[in-house]
Amino acid sequence: MAQLEGMVTGGRDEFPAALKGKRILLATESLGPVNGVSRTTGMLIEYLRANGADLAVVAPRYETKGRSLQKPAAPSHSRTGSEVRLRGYPLPYNPDLTVVYPFRFDRLCHRTFQPDIVYLASPASVGYQFLWQIRQLQKPPVVVLNYQTDLAAYSSILLPGAMGRFGTWLVNRVQGFLFNHPSVDTIFYPCSDVRSYLEEAGAPSNRLVQLGRGVDTVLFNPKHRDDAYRRQLAPNGEIILAYTCRLAPEKGFEFLADAAIQFAKEGLHYKLLIVGGNRNPAVEADVRKLFEPVRDHVIFTGFLGGENLARAYAAADVFLHCSITETFGLVVLESMASGVPVVARNQGGPSDIVKHGKTGYLVAPDDLDEFVRLTLQLARDSELRKNLAINTRAFADETTWEKINRRVAWHLVEGLENHNRRLELKRAQRPIRNWISTQYSQFETDVLWPLIEQVRVNAAIAFVFFMWMIAVIPLILHGSRMFNFLQTIPLLFQQAQSSRLLQ
Repeated sequence: MAQLEGMVTGGRDEFPAALKGKRILLATESLGPVNGVSRTTGMLIEYLRANGADLAVVAPRYETKGRSLQKPAAPSHSRTGSEVRLRGYPLPYNPDLTVVYPFRFDRLCHRTFQPDIVYLASPASVGYQFLWQIRQLQKPPVVVLNYQTDLAAYSSILLPGAMGRFGTWLVNRVQGFLFNHPSVDTIFYPCSDVRSYLEEAGAPSNRLVQLGRGVDTVLFNPKHRDDAYRRQLAPNGEIILAYTCRLAPEKGFEFLADAAIQFAKEGLHYKLLIVGGNRNPAVEADVRKLFEPVRDHVIFTGFLGGENLARAYAAADVFLHCSITETFGLVVLESMASGVPVVARNQGGPSDIVKHGKTGYLVAPDDLDEFVRLTLQLARDSELRKNLAINTRAFADETTWEKINRRVAWHLVEGLENHNRRLELKRAQRPIRNWISTQYSQFETDVLWPLIEQVRVNAAIAFVFFMWMIAVIPLILHGSRMFNFLQTIPLLFQQAQSSRLLQ
């Protein structure tokens, strides 16, 4: 399939009728915590269901304070709206993300339905197990995936030295292998950097399709700029700088803290509004400590959502984006929709969103001096901020969830049509059979292949257990830094064995 760069193609301004009633099994790594992936996936789920697709959702359980927010979904006979939550282990440095235990794809299908299409949102511990087991099937469903999280970059940042290099190499090899299977019809990617990475990993170029994200331009809007709230944040009329993200090491807080210290040295009267949190108090405390030298300039709001988040965006004069691991950077688009110009490090998703000199500025990832200089320039020039703010809002108005999700829907239809054409071609190429070959073919279809499938699927699940031992458990142990190895392994397998999917 050729790469599509346009937002909408001719004749595709409506939801495809061919998708109505089709069974779509959507698996995601994040559905519950507020982040870019979960917001993007949630909007797609609402869109598909509202337009008549038969959708079932598979996602990890979202744990909080030792108890899950969702109970396991009972098998659904009505199908539409069914949801299955998988047990797993929350990552210590980011409890909002869960590494799910090994599960069986066929048992998920028994609890939902046999899908026409499998959609994998930001595949990791759930999506890779889907892909690994689907490739063992004689008649796999068509697969469309949206690559939204740069796992290799996370591995290199979160794991030390040789372990980080091994993690990056392993993720790279696994992705290239899984994404090449014929059942994978389309691989959405969010920015040009990610396309380059996927091609280097071995993903087929002809299946790569760029897909941005939409923004709620009604919620995120300059109209939410609240003067009383601004006076509360900056009682002495300070300029307000903002950054919105989860408080985590990979989000560039060391870079931001160094910049904040430079702002103070340059005599800028400012308040830095940091919106977000981390359910691991130790990780959040580590981030807060970085700003001790300028603590009087910094305001941590914790997690915000809805109108409170929109008000925080609109209160800012300049949005600073310091992460270099973002495959898209939805917060950048939300700030632009709020009429706030952006200064961002020029790597990953923001490189394709921010138009240098028009909606903000892009800075080389390690150029702290230029980042500080451009931020000071914007902070001290109200007319420049006003002009850029007009451009940011105009850009956001051209990017809506309706357009993005409609593109996804049409690619789902194309994937299904391509899949059906391959099946028809395969049937047409079968030679004329005599009675003996017909009986053997029936035996092969009804007995031999189901047996081979079960052996292959069981071997695939055994391999997943092996990967847990050599990759996942070390990642968890390193992230926690407090868990005892002899205590952790029995706990992991005790919880895994209690999973209904492993019975």
